[in-house]
Amino acid sequence: MSDTPFGFGLPPEEPEDGDDGKKKGSEGGGQGGQGPANPLGFGGLPGGAGGDNPFAAMFGSLNPNDLGAAFQQLGQMLSYEGGPVNWDMAKDIARQTVAQGTADGTKDASISPGERSAVEEAVRLADLWLDGVTSMPSGASTSVAWSRAEWVEATLPAWKQLVDPVAERVGAAMGDVLPEEMQAMAGPLLGMMRSMGGAMFGQQIGQAVGVLAGEVVGSTDIGLPLGPAGKAALLPLNIEAFGKDLGVEKDEVRLYLALREAAHQRLFAHVPWLRSHLFGAVEGYARGIKVDTSKLEDVVGQLDPSHPEQLQEALQQGMFQPEDTAEQKVALARLETALALVEGWVDAVVHEAAKPRLTSADALRETLRRRRASGGPAEQTFATLIGLQLRPRRLRDASRLWASLTDARGLEGRDALWEHPDMLPTADDLDDPDGFVHREQLDFSEIDKMLGEAAGGGTGSDTTKPDLTKDKGDEEGDTDK
Repeated sequence: MSDTPFGFGLPPEEPEDGDDGKKKGSEGGGQGGQGPANPLGFGGLPGGAGGDNPFAAMFGSLNPNDLGAAFQQLGQMLSYEGGPVNWDMAKDIARQTVAQGTADGTKDASISPGERSAVEEAVRLADLWLDGVTSMPSGASTSVAWSRAEWVEATLPAWKQLVDPVAERVGAAMGDVLPEEMQAMAGPLLGMMRSMGGAMFGQQIGQAVGVLAGEVVGSTDIGLPLGPAGKAALLPLNIEAFGKDLGVEKDEVRLYLALREAAHQRLFAHVPWLRSHLFGAVEGYARGIKVDTSKLEDVVGQLDPSHPEQLQEALQQGMFQPEDTAEQKVALARLETALALVEGWVDAVVHEAAKPRLTSADALRETLRRRRASGGPAEQTFATLIGLQLRPRRLRDASRLWASLTDARGLEGRDALWEHPDMLPTADDLDDPDGFVHREQLDFSEIDKMLGEAAGGGTGSDTTKPDLTKDKGDEEGDTDK
């Protein structure tokens, strides 16, 4: 059985950062066995029931008291007529997974008034500190403390936006494997396949998101805004688990993580195009996924309606592979670079804010960097959901570039690069940060202003040209490009 997420062949491993250029070795199913071990198939419902057989996963030990619920779930699977993913099932299973607790036996718990107050105070102080290290104002209109179950509920809309494009590709492939003249005759079979496909995605996504809820510390752990806009969220229970063996005061851990959450909120709130840019890059990658239709045709031709696990087994055998095309490589590079820039900016401004104030700032920074680079539960779960290692491979390079930009251009000059996607550093710029820092940068805000005036019926007499900002020091970096 393939261990690759959703049967996808992941892109070749690349260096995780720009320091050592070393490739990470393959280490099986991830740290501590976390995350679903049976991608796309039925990995078993909470409680350990089932493994490779979806019905075993549902029926478990066939306890007579559970049979009614099991048959009801089977009926829901076969009668589902919605989109490519059964999101009702996904939410139910995610909540069940959370209720089971994490591997260390920690159970979810309601947020106490004291925990809520501590989170609110940490975010308030974090925003105050960030005011001095970035020109972007606060992006969090509210701050909340979430339980794991509340995190599931709040982030499901974002997961839907991320996962549906991949699931739609799978569903379309299921309907395209038969000749058009035969599709009408095979309607019931195709309908059953789509229902089972939606259920399998829903079951796997629910279990994966439920596991992830036991690990995340906020709403932006994977570099994407999973929660509602303007809401800085922290999970006190998971923050306590994160800091348990670090030897750092609990208040410092909470405050450092609040700084990261608040910094993400500023960026996503005041760069209006950024969210759609990142989600669009994920969707662009999904569009490049192709299906081995010959293998799927064989499965459809031999599918026995009484054994739907045959479809599940076929999906696990690497039927879906990223196309090795120029477009697919561009989509992957675009996403990885964007994520590295987001995480690098957050890393740089948080370090600048925390370094003078928190004695453990360096240790906490390195712990979080290693957590991302090693492919922790967040990255493994996301790979399971969309078949993509969503990890900023060049976080350190991007962080150094943003820090250099701060020295060369100041806070406003650095943050102004977020005004337009074409102003941001590229992957090549991460290779040559000095060349980018000292290169002339076109001010797109002036161009947008001029175009807006022209569209508004301006006389055209204003011949003002857009400003160019350039470092007044060493200009020889221009020749490095």
